[in-house]
Amino acid sequence: MAKNRFNQSWLHDHINDPYVKLAQREGYRARAAYKLKEIDEQDKLIRAGQIIVDLGAAPGSWSQYARHKLAQNSRSETNNLSGTIIALDILPMEPIADVHFIQGDFREDAVLAQLTEMIGARKIDLILSDMSPNLSGVAAADAARIEDVCDLALEFAQQCLHQEGALLVKCFHGSGYSQIIKKFKQSFKSVAARKPKASRDKSAEVFILGKCLKVAR
Repeated sequence: MAKNRFNQSWLHDHINDPYVKLAQREGYRARAAYKLKEIDEQDKLIRAGQIIVDLGAAPGSWSQYARHKLAQNSRSETNNLSGTIIALDILPMEPIADVHFIQGDFREDAVLAQLTEMIGARKIDLILSDMSPNLSGVAAADAARIEDVCDLALEFAQQCLHQEGALLVKCFHGSGYSQIIKKFKQSFKSVAARKPKASRDKSAEVFILGKCLKVAR
């Protein structure tokens, strides 16, 4: 009975959520697009000519926003982007115009080979990660899972990111958060936490932004 009440409460909040309504009106697949939009407007992350990789991209709202932003900078009448967006996810994703999608685990060599083929010799300018692990409700276990997901994105950035590039990952306040921040500060010259308005107040989620890798490769 309590579970049913929780589901009804979540459904009520979701249906009446202004960002859900805005996403439906503007054609975004999820309200998460507005989290990235707010961070981008504050930190000027997405710029013409960039190579952008969206990790854990499905259902695709972050890639949609990135495409919209790059399309604004395109001078072509054929709608080609002034930049490249590559979305990766283990799950399938409905196609998005001008967005290259790779289905698979980015830790696997075969997936990295596809990515390398797409970007050539260039480094990635911006890595986005809205990935979130399946949470169990057990604090210690969940903290470890969250840290692991952040570590994966950080390791990927250390291998593939341009030295002046940026990494934006979803994280959660709680046990292990300070360790994740510490790792980011060891890797990036600039580290900041962002809590956009589109992120629900009762949610512990926070986004960590690292800019400019400290060590050249």
